[in-house]
Amino acid sequence: MAVLVLGGAGYIGSHTVYELIDRGEDTIVIDNLQTGHIDAIHPDSKFYKGDIRDKEFLDNVFKKEKIDAVIHFAASSLVSESMIDPLKYYDNNLYGTMTLLRSMVENNVDKIIFSSTAATYGEPENIPIKETDRTVPINTYGETKLSMEKMFKWVSVAHNIKYVSLRYFNAAGAHKSGKIGEDHLPETHLIPLILQVPNNKRENVKIFGDDYDTKDGTCIRDYIHVTDLAQAHILAIDYLKKTGKSDIFNLGNGVGFSVKEIIDSARKVTGHPIPAEICPRRSGDPAKLIASNEKAERILGWKPVYTKPENIIESAWRWHKNNPSGFKD
Repeated sequence: MAVLVLGGAGYIGSHTVYELIDRGEDTIVIDNLQTGHIDAIHPDSKFYKGDIRDKEFLDNVFKKEKIDAVIHFAASSLVSESMIDPLKYYDNNLYGTMTLLRSMVENNVDKIIFSSTAATYGEPENIPIKETDRTVPINTYGETKLSMEKMFKWVSVAHNIKYVSLRYFNAAGAHKSGKIGEDHLPETHLIPLILQVPNNKRENVKIFGDDYDTKDGTCIRDYIHVTDLAQAHILAIDYLKKTGKSDIFNLGNGVGFSVKEIIDSARKVTGHPIPAEICPRRSGDPAKLIASNEKAERILGWKPVYTKPENIIESAWRWHKNNPSGFKD
């Protein structure tokens, strides 16, 4: 089986490529390297540098390689940026996906796994969040991801392309080998921001609000290890090959941890006091975001391996300690 991974030089994409190659799959990577890293690409994969908005480029790759399935990570993903520059997100995320699907239709590639997000739900009405809950995004990023899901739906009706959309919660951690990890610029994710303190990259970590209606007043999130996410993509390909049925799945541990709990876990792992500063709430931060992963477990046979925050943070710390400046090291 040959799998095309779009955005395979990015954080989750590169970890998925590592898992695919460990399973013996022929793996082709496309990335424009705007946010991805050349050093994150597995040396045993075949790499094409290019943009999914370039149809001629995509057509050439599809003609050269016998692609059985596509995994689509190639999208802009910063919530704050999406509110400042929404047209960038419509261009890269929606137009890019439209170009990709047109190329897939013309080149007879009929299976795609899509990297979606919990941001499609917006403010949650229920905890844990189920796939059947209302989707009312509160930012441009979530809106474009939901629109991409709807694009897959209608292209599937018209052209019989089958898709699985995977709605992630908080991706975290790093590969067990320590060869790849999380390196964003700017960094917005909690765990790498926390680990910048013991790496002497910042003096403290900021806690945005400690007056939420939660057990310790700080926001609660569902953290899922990046390798567990990668495995779900592979199971989703197997599912499409076996059933030929499109579907949507949440990917989370099904358990929430507060900001203070994550910081305490990082203190245990690193042995560093990691000072924390309480700051005002950020606009639009829900108090709790926790996934129901029952459907993914039941239908895909997916079960997270990394269920404790210490396990997730240990793998992240191994990467960040040895790569304090990310892939630039």
